[in-house]
Amino acid sequence: MLFRKCLAVLLFGGVVGSASAENWPAWRGPAGNGISTEQNVPTEWGPDKHVAWKLALPGPAGATPVVWGERIFLTSVNEAGELLLMCVNTAGKPQWQQVVAKGNQNSRGDEGNSASPSPVTDGQHVWTFMGDGTLACYTVTGEQVWKLNLQDRYGKFQIQFGMSSTPVLEQGKLYLQLIHGEGNPQTREAVVVALDGKTGAEVWKVDRPSDAEAENEHSYASPVLYRDDKTTLLLTHGADFIIAHDLQDGHEVWRCGGLNRRDDTVLPYDRTLRFVASPATAPGLIIAPSAKQHPLLAIRAGGSGDITSSAKHRLWDWKRTPDVPSPLILDGLVYLCMENGNLTVLEADSGKEVYSEATHRQRHRASPVYADGKLYLTARDGRITVVQAGREFKVLAVNELGEDQSASPAISGGTLYLRTFGHLWAIRNGK
Repeated sequence: MLFRKCLAVLLFGGVVGSASAENWPAWRGPAGNGISTEQNVPTEWGPDKHVAWKLALPGPAGATPVVWGERIFLTSVNEAGELLLMCVNTAGKPQWQQVVAKGNQNSRGDEGNSASPSPVTDGQHVWTFMGDGTLACYTVTGEQVWKLNLQDRYGKFQIQFGMSSTPVLEQGKLYLQLIHGEGNPQTREAVVVALDGKTGAEVWKVDRPSDAEAENEHSYASPVLYRDDKTTLLLTHGADFIIAHDLQDGHEVWRCGGLNRRDDTVLPYDRTLRFVASPATAPGLIIAPSAKQHPLLAIRAGGSGDITSSAKHRLWDWKRTPDVPSPLILDGLVYLCMENGNLTVLEADSGKEVYSEATHRQRHRASPVYADGKLYLTARDGRITVVQAGREFKVLAVNELGEDQSASPAISGGTLYLRTFGHLWAIRNGK
């Protein structure tokens, strides 16, 4: 199939090569799919095993660290409520720290805060977006280039648990989905914007209309890019729809609903179904999660207009979504780390279940990552279950550091970087 053939190109061709497999420049890695091509990545570790170093952090956050070369960038909060962007080198030594904004807000107890979006870097600059609306650009050596507040530009965020969407960086532009609202679909507060990475100037802005109502107007997902050998599209996810946008001017190419159906008598329309997990993509295929007990959709890329009822583009549905962790597509298989710790594996072509097995019975907030034949599944209590990739379920290791964690792992230079609530850990074989 197209998406199987092109996946090898995506992994080992220009997308990864442009940033180097050594780097992890965004929350879902070098190709935006949670996949690393690194080898000799640790399978087992503990507080005193394979720990190259750990660095105490000023406060918790759920944002994934990003890595370029010898620099690691991550966000945090401190006791004064300041929102911080930090730079640490790969030896674990702090390099610089900037106060990006003030006035952190926690949400749902310890579930999140205003430092939840992950930074993104191109090796020359690093951009950080905070839940209070502050978006800023710094050089990798810590000098501020520009700073602005998107609430001042696009209106006050009306979102129950805070804006947590991470920007996408592509060819010098930042793409953001600001999907929120007061519950009335007629007012259409949601927008999608593209900004010049060098200046913060608006390149384009488009409204994102939807008939979603109540809390469904809120989205905690992040936009992703869809790529194949013919096109690159921006996918935004929330308010009952996944929508594909043209990168040049933002216009809507297609949209697909069916994630929260109004005509379903078994799963009637849920007014609290806000999306958290982001879509997963491979050439020819898009996996669109929903939330709670609602379904997951497999979409064939292409088409135009509303493809919700298109038999050509709706490949298959799956009965259960991961809810919070984003899916992962690899070698013709779709991996779903469910919030309760179940790992479900489906055939990408058909949606047929390969297996569904329980791992650690704890909340899973982080998204799974892949490296070196292994899947890393991160539970909220910090336990990471390492599972063999492929059609056979096999647990290779169960690892604990004794600290809570909601950030997804980052992988660079054969090292696992784990952002717990208390520390940044570097896990490396031979240490």
